[in-house]
Amino acid sequence: MCENPKDKLPAELKDAVLVQSVSLPAGAATVKGYDWNAGVDYHTLFESYKFSGFQATNFGLAVDEINKMINARKVPLDDDKIDSIEEDEFIKRKSNCTIFLGYTSNMASCGMRDTIRFLVQHKMVDCIVASAGGVEEDLIKCLAPTYLGDFHLEGKRLRENGINRIGNLLVPNDNYCLFEDWVTPKLDAMLAEQKEKGTLWTPSKVITRLGEEIDNPDSIYYWAAKNKIPVFSPALTDGSLGDMMFFHSFRNPGLVLDILSDLRRLNSMAMKAVNSGIIILGGGVIKHHICNANLMRNGADYAVFLNTASEFDGSDSGARPDEAVSWGKIKKDATPVKIYAEASLIFPLLVGETFARQFHSSKERAVSDV
Repeated sequence: MCENPKDKLPAELKDAVLVQSVSLPAGAATVKGYDWNAGVDYHTLFESYKFSGFQATNFGLAVDEINKMINARKVPLDDDKIDSIEEDEFIKRKSNCTIFLGYTSNMASCGMRDTIRFLVQHKMVDCIVASAGGVEEDLIKCLAPTYLGDFHLEGKRLRENGINRIGNLLVPNDNYCLFEDWVTPKLDAMLAEQKEKGTLWTPSKVITRLGEEIDNPDSIYYWAAKNKIPVFSPALTDGSLGDMMFFHSFRNPGLVLDILSDLRRLNSMAMKAVNSGIIILGGGVIKHHICNANLMRNGADYAVFLNTASEFDGSDSGARPDEAVSWGKIKKDATPVKIYAEASLIFPLLVGETFARQFHSSKERAVSDV
């Protein structure tokens, strides 16, 4: 129905079907996918995502956003930004861009644990916020494996056989018994230290202690403790670890956890940040806790959200980054990205195109890699 001087169609029909186009801006990107005739080149394939449209484009934009964080991190701190007064090594400003990583428990349950461990092992993030399951599932895997199952296994039959299902993953009850046997003496020791030395335990300090005690380089929290990366879990009692603390309160009562001190620690990290980057896998408390900490500095400079939630119900989990801008949790001039996708599919690819690519292309290695 395009304009043609010989066209005899009624004007109202042409106007109704196709309004005449205006010219798009010069240099506007055009849609183009990967040419498989060039062979199989995954880096070039992922680079092409940015111009493919839909969530592939958001993937490409997220790669750009994370690389901005990494590049800002490489800029040396000015002398007046060196955090020489801070006595807490875990929250001391370490680089020109403080990167906050948040994830829900299923990320530690599935194979994403190994990707997260890589980031922590090589000091590529500065702070973690995880759910209770995101902590305990990592530690439990050091004691016994998680198994692949099926989404359609019958819950009743699994219950009768002492097997717990996480999506298509299976965790025997025996794993939690092993965890109880392992963690209970640690809780006893923490309580004794509280009574004898006046130690004020917080969730982050408990996680650090457990990371030290697990003494297993497969663990995220082993490396977090070793590299002095704080791990915050404001709902630490909402999981198996909380169950163990509940049981412990009958056997040896009195252990106290102070969540307010952790809030001060987390918010202080955000306030100290010269630049702030946030990468959040999933939603709920871990997403809001990181975003709200960044409100204390008038917003993060860089942000990537990766989840499957939609905003139609008003949940923070489904909220797009622009909603966080309205609250002052992401800066007004930032270029945040949300990928609507399942993290176990996407996050390894994101890390591969950003942190891992830069790590392996550089001759420099973190001290922990020596």
